[in-house]
Amino acid sequence: MPETKPNSSAVIREARELHRSGVNAACSARHHEGLRLLRRGLALLDSILQVDSESNLDWLVVRIRLTCSLAALSSELSGDVASGLAQLDDIRVLVERLADPALRAELAGALNHNYGLLLLSAGRNDDSFAYFDASIENKQLWVRWAVDRIAAVDSLLGTMSTRGGVYTRVGNVRRARVDLAQALALAERHELSIQGADVRRTLGNLELRAGNIPTALRLFEESDRTYRALGVEMFPWLRVNRAHALLAAGLANEAGEQLDEILPKMIEKQSTTLDLAGAELFRATAALMTGEFDLTREFADSARRRMRRWGCGTCVANATIIGLRADTEEAFRSGDIPASLPARALRAAKAMSKPRLSDQAATARMLAARLDIRRGNLKRAAELVRQIPRPGQVTPIDYRMLRRLCRAELAAAQGNRGKALSEIRAGLAELDRVRDRMVGLELVSGTALHGQDVANLAVKLVLAGNNPRRLFDWLERTRAQTYRYEPIAGGNDPELAERVAEVRSLGQSIHQAQHDGHPTATLRARRAELLREAHRLGWHAGRWGKSRPVAGLDEIAVQLGRRALVSFASSGDDLVAVVVVDGRCSMVRLGSAAQAAERAHMLNADLDVLAPDHLPDTLAEVIRRSACKQAELLDTRVIEPLVGLLSDRDLVVVPTGALYAVPWGVLPSVRSRPAVVAPSATAWLAAERVRTPGARKTVLVRGPGLTGARGEIDKLAKHYTTATQLSEDDATVRSVLAALDGAKLAHIAAHGAHEPENALFSRLELADGALYAHEMAGLRRPPQQVVFAACELALNRIRPGDEPLGFASALLASGSRTVIAPVTRVGDQTSAAVMDDYHRALAAGAKPASALAEAIAADPFGRPFVCLGAG
Repeated sequence: MPETKPNSSAVIREARELHRSGVNAACSARHHEGLRLLRRGLALLDSILQVDSESNLDWLVVRIRLTCSLAALSSELSGDVASGLAQLDDIRVLVERLADPALRAELAGALNHNYGLLLLSAGRNDDSFAYFDASIENKQLWVRWAVDRIAAVDSLLGTMSTRGGVYTRVGNVRRARVDLAQALALAERHELSIQGADVRRTLGNLELRAGNIPTALRLFEESDRTYRALGVEMFPWLRVNRAHALLAAGLANEAGEQLDEILPKMIEKQSTTLDLAGAELFRATAALMTGEFDLTREFADSARRRMRRWGCGTCVANATIIGLRADTEEAFRSGDIPASLPARALRAAKAMSKPRLSDQAATARMLAARLDIRRGNLKRAAELVRQIPRPGQVTPIDYRMLRRLCRAELAAAQGNRGKALSEIRAGLAELDRVRDRMVGLELVSGTALHGQDVANLAVKLVLAGNNPRRLFDWLERTRAQTYRYEPIAGGNDPELAERVAEVRSLGQSIHQAQHDGHPTATLRARRAELLREAHRLGWHAGRWGKSRPVAGLDEIAVQLGRRALVSFASSGDDLVAVVVVDGRCSMVRLGSAAQAAERAHMLNADLDVLAPDHLPDTLAEVIRRSACKQAELLDTRVIEPLVGLLSDRDLVVVPTGALYAVPWGVLPSVRSRPAVVAPSATAWLAAERVRTPGARKTVLVRGPGLTGARGEIDKLAKHYTTATQLSEDDATVRSVLAALDGAKLAHIAAHGAHEPENALFSRLELADGALYAHEMAGLRRPPQQVVFAACELALNRIRPGDEPLGFASALLASGSRTVIAPVTRVGDQTSAAVMDDYHRALAAGAKPASALAEAIAADPFGRPFVCLGAG
């Protein structure tokens, strides 16, 4: 049979398609698949070396494209950059012979782009700029001459975004922003909406690397809206980007929840292995931050297997580091550190020899150094610490803090406590600069997670020195930093307000549907989605002013006058109290922190059971005896040892951990004693200094469904004859917010609930739905004093660094001076009685803390209220 001559046009078309598929695979990090497709395309072209003159140009162009992409990809994977650059130089000669200027510009643009990428993979960041610059010039010419202008603009956008990424890598954030801003303007000018959303997402990642997390979250949200409007499915990328930003802000639980929602959907939609592995890697990071080490290893191992399959060395290194960190932290907690663990970390560092893995290698060395310090191998640890490079402008905060922690731990192990504290001080200053960029209470408070280890080390070192004054200073430096920021009036974002209003409206629809016997599943699902969206908007919608300086002991002592301040702290399982009286500072060790926390939990559990108005007398007596016992045991642990220092003074209490939920007036040593609870001495001082000129208005609010509230409000009206009263149908969200703005005193009798997993969506139930903490915190002039005769609204979610977050704390952070609220459930009739007693004393001229102490003393176990802020 005669030999069949291959159809050259068909072969060239197939090779061109293989090139396109290979590049797409490589861009999706499916490197080995991309390599296989590109080699197959080149082999096809080699099968028709003798081509007719008509197809010769097409053959040459496709060969240039294939060879250019193959040289870049194969060299990057093999690490033989010199060979790849040499191949590209050979191709350059062919490109320069092309007569068509548009084609020559297009191919030269691709060639220079790949040349820059190879230099990047060799760590020659600065050298790559000349080639990216040349690529952009080539592609700008291509845009001018191209027949397919959109394809040319799309390619130009890719190189501009890449150059912006390189500027980010070398720490030139300003030039990176210029490139990405120009790319965004170009996309918008050519009405390339999808490409514009892509650039916004890239810009969001730049802002994330630069530490501008709220801006990054806003850009991700804008991209998401565009994709959704155009029907483009981008949910894995954007959700993963958002989770990355939340992790950078220290919101590990929130990031974990996002990823737990994403991962099953990605598996169901058969997402690419790389996408799935990336999400798993971030889920492993979230688990590491929350101390779930088995879960960390499970996701890190899965991510590493997937990434190794696709040949992504950087991703494999990242997964390896996460697994190492989990094993290291678990070893620290157990106290059992095998010699094999630092050796393993050093092997990992040695294996990460490529320039692009320098950060991962440094992290592995830091882990090895910390392990060596614990094992007493200080000589090798010191050598490893010397090898840790200084961070650049866009180095992530967790790397910076780990470096500071290594240096501080080494100094402490060498007996140089002063140097260790100096490193910690510098690390906390770096963390402050990150926190200063945050908006929204959750981001501000969550940032403390990154400083938790260095803060704990500082407290441990200072405790060992038995210097109470110094311990006071360090406690103020390391805890409750959220309250150091001056609030800016009217911080609510219009879009956030709209989402919250939609959530509220759906809540009403659900109630109506339940009343009518109709199904509510669809309404509930929609409400949950809107609530999540409102939550996301809250991450970048807040506004805060400049930070206040940390309060010094001397100015606290002056403000205290005859009062006493008790600041609790823990280090490991050691609970201590720092007591400030008459300018003197004392430290008292109180025993086990875990046992004190357990007593506090048991007391609160008893008080919750005791709350209902009509509890059977026999049961009430049993529970009351149990609560009394728990109160006595807790008092014996945390207050009784301090009585000799406190005498009969009024108290300012700065709790720690579980002690935030203690109703202090229940404890025998505090009963009838005025006590104020504050997240830090600095926060207490700021609240003490709050002044609201012209604030005279009193507002009384009664929400729906409170049987005893009608009489309660009527009694209070006798104390405040000019008060603004809003009851039942008149007590709508809008009318209540309007009345509260600028008030001196606001009393709100309404059912409420603390949301521990989403504290700023803790709520009060009003006539037309829920009033959220977000909304009250956004008032232009928050009420000077707010009294909540409702359930649990003094509770907080306690983040690392003793950062309390909840309804009451949101008001205090936003400028209210005093909040009175219960920390456990309270019956309607009991609430009405304690509020009548409280306001009677307040109207007679007593200060809030004194009035509350007197009211609580009448029935301590039925009146679990606290005075927060200043009293």
